[in-house]
Amino acid sequence: MKKFNVTYDIKNHKRKMLAIIKSNDTLVIRMHQGKDFTLMMHNIIKDHTQYRMIFTLASADVYVISMQHDTSKINALKNEIAAENDVRFVGYSFKTEKNNEPVIYTENIFIQFDDNLTENECEIIINNFSFIKKSKLTFITNGYFVATQTHTGDHLFNICEEILKRKDIQHCHPELIHHKEPKIIHPNQWHLKQTVVRVEIDVDASANVENAHKITRGQGTTIAVIDDGFDLTHPEFMRDGKIIHPANFSGANSNSDPSPGPTDTHGTPCAGVACADGRYGASGVAPEAKLMPIRLAEGLGSLGEALAFVWAADNGADIISCSWGPVEGIWFDPDDPEHEVTAELPALTRTAIDYAIRKGRQGKGCVIFFAAGNGNESVDNDGYASYEHVIAVAACNDRSMRSTYSDFGKALWCTFPSGDFANPQEHHPSPLTPGIWTTDGRREYSDNKKLSNTGDIFGNYINSFNGTSSACPGAAGVAALILSVNPLLTVQEVKDIIRYTCDQIDKKYGFYNKHGHSQWYGYGRINAGNAVQLARKWHENTNGARSSTKERQLLSE
Repeated sequence: MKKFNVTYDIKNHKRKMLAIIKSNDTLVIRMHQGKDFTLMMHNIIKDHTQYRMIFTLASADVYVISMQHDTSKINALKNEIAAENDVRFVGYSFKTEKNNEPVIYTENIFIQFDDNLTENECEIIINNFSFIKKSKLTFITNGYFVATQTHTGDHLFNICEEILKRKDIQHCHPELIHHKEPKIIHPNQWHLKQTVVRVEIDVDASANVENAHKITRGQGTTIAVIDDGFDLTHPEFMRDGKIIHPANFSGANSNSDPSPGPTDTHGTPCAGVACADGRYGASGVAPEAKLMPIRLAEGLGSLGEALAFVWAADNGADIISCSWGPVEGIWFDPDDPEHEVTAELPALTRTAIDYAIRKGRQGKGCVIFFAAGNGNESVDNDGYASYEHVIAVAACNDRSMRSTYSDFGKALWCTFPSGDFANPQEHHPSPLTPGIWTTDGRREYSDNKKLSNTGDIFGNYINSFNGTSSACPGAAGVAALILSVNPLLTVQEVKDIIRYTCDQIDKKYGFYNKHGHSQWYGYGRINAGNAVQLARKWHENTNGARSSTKERQLLSE
C-alpha cells in the first residue's frame, strides 16, 4: 500500500506532517467539461453495484465516490469508467492514514522562497524545476502557485519533499483537497431579543442585540461571508450599496458572481444571520453593515480558499465569517472514530489568514470568525477553528445551555445563540424553538419549501437554521456593531471586548476556570449590548492597559 508523509506547514523550524495512503475503495473521477456524471454512472452500473458520493468539486468536474465491494469488482468498474468518452481521468484516491478521509491532489504546488531572494531569482528556480508559474501570490513574500508541466502522478509528493531540502525554500506542499463540511446542524428572532414564542413560552436567551441596536446597527462596516453561494436577489440584500465586492473562488476561473449552485443552500442564511437588512422579514445582527459575499464551494486546502481571505482583506472587509471546516464525527455517537481525528491548517491557508489579520483594515486587521463545529467533540482538533489568530464560536440554545452538538475545548472564545436538538442519552431537553429565523435562498436554493411550518409561505425565510454555522455569523455581526462605534480597535481589542462582556451562562455546569473560561462556552454567551457600550469607551484608558475591573467600571458608568 502506497504511503506518503506530506509536509503541509513549517513553523518555528518544525515540520507538520500529514500521512496519506492509497485507497482501494475510493475513486476520483474527472469528467470532460459539461459532461453528465450521473448519467454516465447510470449507463455503466447495470447490476446491484452501489456507490456513495463522498464529495464533488463540480466546478472542476471532479467526483469522489466510495464503494463497499471487493477489490476486483471495484477495479473492473474503474476500467469501465475509464473507457467512457465523457471521462477525462479515473483513479484511486488517497486517504489520510488516521481516519481514512479521502484526499485528492491537483498537481498544483504552493511554494515560498526565502525573503532575501529577488523575484528574478525565484522564477529562475521555478524554471529550473520545469514548473509552470500559475500565479505569484501577493499576500506573502516570494510565494508562488505553480504546476508541473507533465503528469507526475503521486511522484508529486516526493518532488515537494525534495524541494524542501533546499535552504532557500520556506514552504512547499501540493494542493491537497479535503472534504469540507458546512457547520449546519417567526419572525420570532429570539436570538436577538427576549421573545414570546407559541404564545405561552417566554424565551430569554438572546445575545442582547436589541439593546445594541439602540446605539448602532452596524453602519460603516463590511462583513465578508465566505460560503457556498448567495442569493443576492433576496429582498433583504437588494438595498443599494448593500453588496460590496462580490467574488467567486470556486473553479479554475475566479469571477465576481457568488450565486449558488443547485445544492448550495448554506451561504444565504449565514449572510442573513450576520447582516440581513430586516426591511421585510428578518434582521441580521448588524443590518446596516455591508455584505461582501465570497463564494467558495471547493474542498479544504485549495488555492481558492487562500485567495478568498486575501480578497476580503484587500477589498475592505472588517470582519470575515467562516461557517465551515473539516469533516466531524456524528454528534450523538460517542464511539465515532472521527471524533479523535486531527485536521490541520495548511501553510497556504494559514499565510492567507495571517495576511488578512496583518494587512486588513489598514493594518488593524480583519477580525476572523470560524464555526467551532457540530461534532460534539474537541475543537482543538480542528486546525482552522483552533488557530490562535481566529475566533472560534460555539452554539448555545434557547434555554441558555450548550447546544448538544456544539464542539468544546480550550480554543473556544465565545458562544452565540443557535438551534438545538433533544439528546435523551444526556438528559438534554428538547429546544423551545425550531432554531434561528433568517433569510433562505429561494427557488432551487431553498430549504424552505414555502410551508408556514418551515418558514414563510413565499420561501424567503427559514425558521430552523442552526448549528455553529448560525452562531458564527451571529458573532461576526456583533463584531461589526463593535467596530461601528469604534473603528480604531485592533483585532485583539475586539476579542478582549467580546471576552469581557460575555454572559457566563450555565454557571452550575459550565465549569468556568479562574480566568473566566469554560471548555463548553469559551468566555460565555456574547452580550452585544454590553460589548457596544464597552467599545465606545475603550480608548478612554489612553495607555491601553485593560483589566476586568476596569471593564466593569466602564460598563457601570
